[in-house]
Amino acid sequence: MNIFMRHLVPEMGQDQTKQQIEKGLKLYQSNETEKALQVWTKVLEKTSDPGGKFRVLGCLITAHSEMGKYKEMLKYALAQIDTAREMEDPDYLTEGYLNLARSNEKLCEFHKTISDCKTCLNMQGTTVSLQLNGQVCLSMGNAFLGLSVFQKALESYEKALRYAHNNDDKMLECRVCCSLGNIYIQLKDYEKALFFPCKAAELVNDYGKSWSLKYRAMSQYHMSVAYRKLERLPDAMECCEESMKIALQHGDRPLQALCLLNFADIHRCRNDIEKAFPRYESAMCIMTEIGNRLGQAQIFLGVAKCWLLHKDYPKALESLQRAEELAEGIGNKLCMLKVHCLSEGIFRSLGQQEELREQVVKFLQCVEELELYCGMCGESIGEKDQQLQALPCSHIFHLKCLQTNGTKGCPKCCRSSMKPGFV
Repeated sequence: MNIFMRHLVPEMGQDQTKQQIEKGLKLYQSNETEKALQVWTKVLEKTSDPGGKFRVLGCLITAHSEMGKYKEMLKYALAQIDTAREMEDPDYLTEGYLNLARSNEKLCEFHKTISDCKTCLNMQGTTVSLQLNGQVCLSMGNAFLGLSVFQKALESYEKALRYAHNNDDKMLECRVCCSLGNIYIQLKDYEKALFFPCKAAELVNDYGKSWSLKYRAMSQYHMSVAYRKLERLPDAMECCEESMKIALQHGDRPLQALCLLNFADIHRCRNDIEKAFPRYESAMCIMTEIGNRLGQAQIFLGVAKCWLLHKDYPKALESLQRAEELAEGIGNKLCMLKVHCLSEGIFRSLGQQEELREQVVKFLQCVEELELYCGMCGESIGEKDQQLQALPCSHIFHLKCLQTNGTKGCPKCCRSSMKPGFV
């Protein structure tokens, strides 16, 4: 089309923009994603309405997020921020930065996510943007969890939960419950890790008739992981199959990858390595395609454990090295700790004392940095399945220590607020 003809293409006004966005949404909800994307892309090219442009960018962000196309998601989030700046609207700007935070979270750029979330929380918007604060806190919590900063992750989730309750936002509450399930998986309180996604599943059953099926799929996936950790493998398999079925129906690539990884882990727990390996491989294909580096690191850890079952130490160490490189790149200290723990066991079996000492030192450094110990008894948290309790300050203790000793406040907070004296 030449330059003169281009000016003859009619622009899309506010009403037509709105109609076309709705048309795209109906197609998207009917799982006709490609047609929906075509409609929305056309709106983006032709609309003269800045509000409509912002909204259609939001639709494109959601669609690309569920397809696992996170770099595209990031591009549209940046376009949203530019549009909001042109409109000089602080509410739109807050939403744009929230979508930027989510894009960076998906790309495992956790420090950027935290920075974007802080920008959102500092915006001076109206009550509309204040309602987004719960989602901002959830994204910030997920980023802190990605960096293994457990206390700040819990703090953020508690704030998100308060916003959800104050705004009667059941969808947000459901998402926070799934994230809380994830944090307790990592801290190895498997009863709590099951409790929270079960609560999410209850919310879906009670309030979610009009919600997207992804909420049901998400809660089933987190329940499956908790069941696997509790060694209830048939329940784990059933929940994971339910989640995978929905993920396949909706073309949700990120969730498909997580389910494949979980299927592989279930087979590994059954010592069925022949079934585990191809599922790790399929999960890795998707994780690599979508750019989920944390997921890739977790796959290498699972593969290393499979090689350990075969007593193939060189291949196990090779997988652990790949996991360590990925974990270091994104700053996930818990994954690095697991690598050092498994490597330590291998070098002990091989009688390689120098390498063993190196791994022990690195392991203890990780434990110190993670502060993974009870502030009362001083023993490790996260070494075995134990019931934990977070105090209002988000410091975590063994439940039995709190019950035995009782506390009028948090021992960790009391210690850090004491001024050093001079003798």
